[in-house]
Amino acid sequence: MKPFLRFFVCAALIALPPFVACAAQEETDDNLFLAAREAFRIGDRSTLETLNETLSEHVLAPWVDYYRLRQGLEKRDEAAVLAFIERERGNYLGERLRADWLGVLAKRADWRGLLAHYRKLTAPDQDARCLSVLARVKRNEDAAWREAEELWTTLIDAPEGCQHLFALLGREVGDDLYWQRARLLVEQGKMEAARRVLQFLSAAQQPDKKDFGQISKQPARWLAQLKAEDFSGGRARREIVALAIARLARSEPLAARSRLETWQARLGPQASAWCWGQIALSGARQHMPEALGWFSRSSPKARSKDVSEWHVRAALRVKDWYAVLAAIRSMPKTLREQPAWIYWQARAHKEVGHFAIAHEEFQRLRGQANFYGNLTDEELGLPIGIPPPAALPSAAEMSVARAHPGLLRALALLRLDLRIEGVREWNWSVRDMEDRQLLAAAHFAYERQAYDRAISAAERTRAQHDYSLRFLAPFASQVRLAAREQALDDAWVYGLMRQESRFIVQAKSSAGASGLMQLMPATAKWVAKQIGLKNYDYKQVNDTEINLLLGTAYMRMVLERLHQHPVLASAAYNAGPGRARAWCANAPLEGAIYVETIPFNETRDYVKKVMSNAVYYAILFTGKPASLRARLGEVPARDT
Repeated sequence: MKPFLRFFVCAALIALPPFVACAAQEETDDNLFLAAREAFRIGDRSTLETLNETLSEHVLAPWVDYYRLRQGLEKRDEAAVLAFIERERGNYLGERLRADWLGVLAKRADWRGLLAHYRKLTAPDQDARCLSVLARVKRNEDAAWREAEELWTTLIDAPEGCQHLFALLGREVGDDLYWQRARLLVEQGKMEAARRVLQFLSAAQQPDKKDFGQISKQPARWLAQLKAEDFSGGRARREIVALAIARLARSEPLAARSRLETWQARLGPQASAWCWGQIALSGARQHMPEALGWFSRSSPKARSKDVSEWHVRAALRVKDWYAVLAAIRSMPKTLREQPAWIYWQARAHKEVGHFAIAHEEFQRLRGQANFYGNLTDEELGLPIGIPPPAALPSAAEMSVARAHPGLLRALALLRLDLRIEGVREWNWSVRDMEDRQLLAAAHFAYERQAYDRAISAAERTRAQHDYSLRFLAPFASQVRLAAREQALDDAWVYGLMRQESRFIVQAKSSAGASGLMQLMPATAKWVAKQIGLKNYDYKQVNDTEINLLLGTAYMRMVLERLHQHPVLASAAYNAGPGRARAWCANAPLEGAIYVETIPFNETRDYVKKVMSNAVYYAILFTGKPASLRARLGEVPARDT
């Protein structure tokens, strides 16, 4: 909208009552901001320049100025960029534009300038880190080459800055690192990315395109046609056979084992050990009892993070506590120090009678407000605690929060349903806050019904806490009515809803799930039919009452189908009842072990958080102690 048009709009607003005019003006300015964002998206520089002047007083004016500078950044004068960074010093947009500028300096081959700006970043992301390594490689720093090679062999999803680094590495590294990266990518199922890496090999060493295509789509058929004389191609041939076996292992570990046993003498010890790790990984994810033995034939030095972790899980699944200890000891130290493996190492020591060592290990997780901290407290005979609530923020503290530019911008972005930008602005703004500031920010977000940001700020406190904000319970009358009508534990309902949507009414996932309880279209339609909800239309799914009705009804249905077990029902809500049932063992299984051995990363993390959330909600709702171990219980055998 041109300035003269905006003048007439504002003039028309004068005739309205003040509160109506204020709301109308805010809506007008919001629409202008969205127009600026769209102009940035489509590259309309003229409109963006005009709107930058028009919206100079809007709370999101710095974002419009950022869009203006970011558009055609490669042609910008550094002085204009530095002026914006200085104006936004300490704010998210200043950091973001500086990080964007690194990419421009890389294209200009200004490595010295790039490193100077990189050192001024407060929290560089992976993209910026890769560009800094690239600059140091270009300046022939020995340590940078080592860092680059480590990224090459560990980083799976590489952002743009890392792609620049990898393009350089692709022309410089030797065959070992080409094959090492190809293995990493094949393990993750990224066959096309692996193929691109192998294109850096010399023409004589590159795999045949037809062979690689068949390995990607039909590894069993390709391996069935393999003959002893086919190994005459040297290392390249051995490596491609190993990739084929790994590819087959993803779906058919037993068939892959058979092929490996046939050809491992020709593959050599290193490639064979890696293949055994891939077969064991797939077998462990499918809960095959043979998997633990397969891990013993792999090499700890050649294991990825996934292989190392599933070695422990395979041992847990068969309750071989000595094997659990051995598998955790074989992990790299950084991985071994994660809460999951600290807990299971302590449990294993306890199970084999090393009580003093177990007690010492458990102390490292004591009191942590998460799944493993909860389990640890119960192992130590301590109640899962909720600390005394901190004093409410004072009027002065709330005034500071309500005037904080970053918080105001974040909430404005969220109001416009620009969640990615809003969450990033919010997280940046609260990153260095002290407890009192965080509590004030949480209350401010709660006032604006930005419940997810209230939870986020409250979770960051270190000494002064308010668990009623960490575990918000909005829509109480509606949620509790829906839970009561379905005969569900309201603490579990809230625990699941907190994990699903963080109480964002209009939440929508990338997969298409909607609303407070994140219902997929097909699921919502099916549940509506099952409960006899007449004239249901999916457009109603974000209506709070409809969403709660369908979500809690589905919770009840999966709970009834799965032995009234909340762990199984929680897994089913995320991944489907069939999978939740298939993940059961042939004998009853400790609930914590069932959760730890869920094959899907997302579902495993989801169930842990839902069950831990439910414990805290139960304590808040009843004022009485609650037990995570009791909620996890024992998962029935698959055939019961």
